[in-house]
Amino acid sequence: MIADAVVAAIANAMINKNTTLGKILEIKGSEKVLTKHKVPCVSCPMAKFEMEKLKIGEICKMYGLPLKDILKDLN
Repeated sequence: MIADAVVAAIANAMINKNTTLGKILEIKGSEKVLTKHKVPCVSCPMAKFEMEKLKIGEICKMYGLPLKDILKDLN
């Protein structure tokens, strides 16, 4: 029961530019969205060590990705 509430809270939380990749990937279906937008960190072996530090806004800035579109699709 508590686990279901936690999952619901995570799913309903708004993702913003400061949300870490680790938190985003906890949400079902988020990997598809990130792959669709060609976020390279999803498949990068080195990124797996930094998932809790990498913020989606910083990733988008680094790789010239459309943050607004990615946030829209994730939310």
